[in-house]
Amino acid sequence: MPTELRSIAVAVDGSANADDALALAIDLARRYSASLTVLAIAPLPAAFVFPNEPTPPPVLESDTPRFRALVDAGVERARAAGVSAAEGICEEGPPVDTILALLHDHPVDLLVVGSRGLSTAKRILLGSVSAGLVNHAPCPVLVVRPKVTTP
Repeated sequence: MPTELRSIAVAVDGSANADDALALAIDLARRYSASLTVLAIAPLPAAFVFPNEPTPPPVLESDTPRFRALVDAGVERARAAGVSAAEGICEEGPPVDTILALLHDHPVDLLVVGSRGLSTAKRILLGSVSAGLVNHAPCPVLVVRPKVTTP
């Protein structure tokens, strides 16, 4: 029995691969008459506190407004392409954990994400959002890889 795609989520972060993932998610939502949720997770600002520092560190500015704008643009793009059931969610936190929590609270049939294409060394040091989601998401995850250009 084929799996029905009634609800799709796509994670965006402003990268070219996330833009490709959004385009594919919009196409799938349109083809299957599925709802589409555009997700963006603004990373928490890093704060460094040194012991015995007499004054508190300055409050760092959040990237949340930029990520909210990405979500709004993604929802508008989906609606312009004919996906009437499009909504957006913007949260702040660690990307993998926050997306997994959102998927728990808002289950979907498919999650679409872009691959950042990190080198092996960076992937080992930083981890990979797409790998974390593939390994732990409660739904199938479609990872959109970078386009290969041929000479």
